[in-house]
Amino acid sequence: MDNLVLLPRKELNLRLSRLRSLMAASQQEALLITDNANIYYLSGRVFSGYIYLPLEGMPLFFVRRPVELQGDGVVYIRKPEEMVATIGLNTPATIGLELDTAPYSAIERLRALFPQSKVANASATLRQARAVKTDFEIDLIRQSGIKQERVYRRIPHLYQPGMTDLELQVEIERVSRLEGCLGQFRICGQSMELYMGNVLVGKNADNPTPYDFAMGGEGLHPSLPVGCNGALIRPGDAVMVDMNGDYTGYMTDMTRTFALGQLDELALRAQQLSIDICRELSKALPSTPAKDLYEKAEEMVKAADLHPYFMGHRQKAGFIGHGVGIEVNELPVISPRSRDVLQVNNVIALEPKFVIPHVGAVGIENTYQVTPSGLKSLTNAPTEIITFVQ
Repeated sequence: MDNLVLLPRKELNLRLSRLRSLMAASQQEALLITDNANIYYLSGRVFSGYIYLPLEGMPLFFVRRPVELQGDGVVYIRKPEEMVATIGLNTPATIGLELDTAPYSAIERLRALFPQSKVANASATLRQARAVKTDFEIDLIRQSGIKQERVYRRIPHLYQPGMTDLELQVEIERVSRLEGCLGQFRICGQSMELYMGNVLVGKNADNPTPYDFAMGGEGLHPSLPVGCNGALIRPGDAVMVDMNGDYTGYMTDMTRTFALGQLDELALRAQQLSIDICRELSKALPSTPAKDLYEKAEEMVKAADLHPYFMGHRQKAGFIGHGVGIEVNELPVISPRSRDVLQVNNVIALEPKFVIPHVGAVGIENTYQVTPSGLKSLTNAPTEIITFVQ
């Protein structure tokens, strides 16, 4: 029979300690967790059920599925109401529920279990806790980065003359999966959907999308309007590749630009500026406000007279970076209104990108660990535009 918690005891204690310090600061006496990403964070696996975490004492793991998991604090239930008998008289004055991700009906059902308790937002507390990675987590992210880099170095050899964007993406997906990519692109919230990543060719990069991504694309069907649209890869097209980097349950986010033939001078200038921005922002130290990174990037873009193309052309993204980990949109957010401040062992993706009309999207994206001496890149594939052989 499997032990439920797959994390080393020391690692679990580090995560619980950080989370509990944030609970205490926000006066939450207990959390009741059911979101898959948060369950994975606190157990090292995904199961159907709940984790009840009091401010003091051992966590309780209420499991519905799968059967036969064992370990300290494991209790099997058929419905959430059965948790009350185990929690007993230790009803918290304030309980945190995942108000950002759980459905309204589920929240109301859980709220009824604690009629005397004030309800707080556990989602915000958990996002803050997960924003600062342990060494264990960073090692998993580093492993994903190594495997993702290995895949990206093979991309120039996957292109065949006459390919469409879809055909190229399928080949990249195949190599990624064989390298060990889990295929799961965990995203917090309901405002974004994605399958395995984006390959954007030529003018398709200028097609607006309803999702809050840095780049868009028409997509293959109105039910998923983002990414490749079946366009032929033609001479002079930029080919931006932003594919899934989840190999360990913790992901890296990396974008590189390829081309069929020579790109025009404007696109080449924008590509170099993206590289320069990443290099400049990588000097940022802990305690730097996240919005300062955005402002520095925008300053460099305006000085180069490339602002009309920065972070989109017809439709622009309002950020140039974001936290990465179990999900692809964690804290901190690198945007002009962000209140986040860089902390040691944040892991962030920086993606200063450009869309040049009739050429396509250019630029790079790297995943970085925030260290006491600056940002350390965890995704180290070549940054220059690589030309496919025709």
